[in-house]
Amino acid sequence: MQRRNFIRKSAIIGSSILTTPSILLTCSSTNSVVPRKSKVIIAQDKNLQINKSIETDKLANLLDNMMQNLFDCDDKLEPWKRIIKPAEVVGIKVNCLSGYGSSNTILVDIICERLMQAGVKAQNIIIWDRLNSDLDDGGFKINYRENKVRCFGNDTVGFEQQLQINGSIASLVTQTITRICDALINIPVLKDHSIAGITVALKNFFGAIHNPNKYHLHVGDPYIPDVYMLPVIRNKVRLTICDAINAQYEGGPSYMPQWIWPFNGLIASLDPVALDYTSWQIIEQKRLEMGKKSLKESGREPTYLATAADKKHQLGTNDPNKIELIKIRNS
Repeated sequence: MQRRNFIRKSAIIGSSILTTPSILLTCSSTNSVVPRKSKVIIAQDKNLQINKSIETDKLANLLDNMMQNLFDCDDKLEPWKRIIKPAEVVGIKVNCLSGYGSSNTILVDIICERLMQAGVKAQNIIIWDRLNSDLDDGGFKINYRENKVRCFGNDTVGFEQQLQINGSIASLVTQTITRICDALINIPVLKDHSIAGITVALKNFFGAIHNPNKYHLHVGDPYIPDVYMLPVIRNKVRLTICDAINAQYEGGPSYMPQWIWPFNGLIASLDPVALDYTSWQIIEQKRLEMGKKSLKESGREPTYLATAADKKHQLGTNDPNKIELIKIRNS
């Protein structure tokens, strides 16, 4: 499909999407998907990589095990059926800013496969990020064809012309979210950030706005939670799965191989703040092991997590007493 026709058709499809209520609210109120404590699953398999090559079957099993534990069910497809309806268009927000250190393509392929097995049509799945070039650098293939899983950057569809304002931020939001997608699955990477301390679930949606460069002052506080608070983002995110196969404890968000370690895992939650808090602790522990200063000592403690959890934002919890942490070890 030519780009112009693609954008025009997407705008028409999106006109009926903006008023769709969030299934996340339905799940939490009727199906009891969201527990009293915010559940965070850390799933690891020490044999996930052999000679730096990912074992696809092991990764699929790890994902299935993690999702079944998160949703307390025995069927590997049931979690996907709970969060995404077959007729919905779901956008998978990856993170490809650092090229080689991007959201893993194999992981995303498995997620797409599970969604299709759960009844979502291939053409209703969109893999997206800031730019086509970012996705290409991350190993994803750009695709606009509607009979397959689509993959494109914000530069394909553009941004809304009207600013969306919340708290400290005023930004144009990508039409991928506003006009095309009913639901979002967030696939960040577990890594350090040289300004914001960490960049995981919350900060990944800086890739949804036109001016993220303006929001890095004061360790991104309160800008990061204010962006996520935009209703068109907050109300559409159904799930976060953090790619922690290879994690980075220093020098992020750019890919720095000298500070990469094989965590060989995934982290999942319905609570982005709880997931980010857990990720922060993992990175701090690795920094301690490697003789690095803590993020607080380095002047970049992610204080925005407390802001995200405050009464104004209520995006989740950063209180470890309110987080149910479940660790899974395969192999």
